[in-house]
Amino acid sequence: MLDFISEENFHKHVAATIQNYGDKLESFDLKKFNKNIIDPVKLIFDKTVYGFTWEEIVKNEIFRQRDKSNNNDIGYFHQRIFQYIKNCKVPPNGWDVIFEKPDICVADDVNVSRVFIEMKNKHNTMNSSASGKTYIKMQSQLLSDDDCACLLVEVIAKNSQNIPWTVSVDGQKKKHRNIRRVSIDKFYELVTGQEDAFYQMCMHLPATIEKVVSGAAEIAVPHDSALDELNEIAQAKGGSFSLALYLLGFGSYGGF
Repeated sequence: MLDFISEENFHKHVAATIQNYGDKLESFDLKKFNKNIIDPVKLIFDKTVYGFTWEEIVKNEIFRQRDKSNNNDIGYFHQRIFQYIKNCKVPPNGWDVIFEKPDICVADDVNVSRVFIEMKNKHNTMNSSASGKTYIKMQSQLLSDDDCACLLVEVIAKNSQNIPWTVSVDGQKKKHRNIRRVSIDKFYELVTGQEDAFYQMCMHLPATIEKVVSGAAEIAVPHDSALDELNEIAQAKGGSFSLALYLLGFGSYGGF
């Protein structure tokens, strides 16, 4: 049992996240598999260099395509859980999370009434241009509200940290004590007052996911037919699976 979110709300939030996964669990036929046109040469290198079977290489590519979409769903999980946590809200646009209560001790020399949060899944997902735009957004917020702080919260940070965020804007280094770079464990601690709140959530998560999945009949891993269809093409082409892959990317090229 978690102290900062009810069992009912945690279950509801995990279920909503899994439903987003479920929306992407439709079967991968060959058309869907090659929707963005795969790179047959890379797949053939990968198979040979890493010792994969054709079945493994196709399944890995399907997983990669699904995983790319599912990263957004994990962002949904990390952001929207705060709608269920006291003193937090998740606005429909603008900021990812807003935390508000009297006398929030963001750092030793930073006490405010409101904290505005931009959340990123990984520390290296923003280039310098995106970092600069986000920092300017935070500066603008501070100019309009002198009783607030702005945080860049990173789920996968290099270290557990709560430090001033230094960025380069128009070639100049910028730093303000009320604009901070914070790992998600420190943000959970700030919001809940519980030092190991994020750890406790992580420890509670696997059993809740298992419970939700086992109780949801509509969530089922589909049969992906792409491999079967490739095997049919390979048989029609004299048993060459590599030629079947080449045809996906190079079917209109001379010689194919």
